[in-house]
Amino acid sequence: MNRTPSATGAPGTLSSPGTRSATGSTNSPSATGTLPSPLPAADLHPRFLDLVVSEWVKLRSLRSTWIAYGAAALAVLAFNVGTAYDAAKYWTEEDAADRADFIRDGIPLQLAFNGNAATVMMLALGALGALAIVGEFSTGTIRTTFAAVPARGAVMGAKTVVVAAFATLFGALVAGGSFFLTQVILAGKDLGVPLGHPGAGRVVLASALLAPVCALAGMALGAVVRHTAATMITTVGVLLVLPVVLTDGRHWSATAGHALPYRAWLKLVDFRSLPTDFPWTTGGAWTVYVVWTLAAAAVAIVGVRRRDV
Repeated sequence: MNRTPSATGAPGTLSSPGTRSATGSTNSPSATGTLPSPLPAADLHPRFLDLVVSEWVKLRSLRSTWIAYGAAALAVLAFNVGTAYDAAKYWTEEDAADRADFIRDGIPLQLAFNGNAATVMMLALGALGALAIVGEFSTGTIRTTFAAVPARGAVMGAKTVVVAAFATLFGALVAGGSFFLTQVILAGKDLGVPLGHPGAGRVVLASALLAPVCALAGMALGAVVRHTAATMITTVGVLLVLPVVLTDGRHWSATAGHALPYRAWLKLVDFRSLPTDFPWTTGGAWTVYVVWTLAAAAVAIVGVRRRDV
């Protein structure tokens, strides 16, 4: 800092900005209040839409995402198409009454999305939903995410939206594609039904929505367990093993089994209405879908907010 003579010639007067002259005046802009005021704290927080976009970028930028979802789609389609092809290939009855019985019994709808395909989709989507959060815990990148956005609930809410939307799109494409391909194959023997056939829309919708329900269930378990191997075992146990263990022989067991996604899907796609000791309704099955979706989202959000990483 240089000392220069002031306009009055008095020695010792400072002329650099921000210093006080001998007369008591100041050259600092801050004295006049011209410095910009700091942004309010609320403006520093990202919008929820920004978090959704960020989670979508993380999901789609992974090559493994497309490989895994693509392999799952091919496996589900292969089970459905293969079963329909076998049914059409070995169909020997040519009588119109037999074909009418085939359609009346709902067999074309059973072939549109069978139990093996549903099992594969549940296993794949449950695992992929779990990996959406467990992958970040295992690599430690979740710490970076929460350091950048301390609002953990908002981050997990955005992740839930992205996983649910992507899984729903996956389910719609696979269920719709399965119905179209299987009915085209069956139509070669005059056994196929259109989408407007009674119950066909329900089969497609129930099969499509099974994907996001299982994906969110896997993500919720991943947010709680946080270890890859343990999460996968727990997901398989909850989604696939429990429906087998809980039989319809006793009231408590039947009621608990009806509260599982796989049993709800079976109820929605079954049109034979076979008598059971403890019957339930399709409305109850749809309710299971809704409750599992909301509960899984809540567990994923609260589980991360209340536990350290």
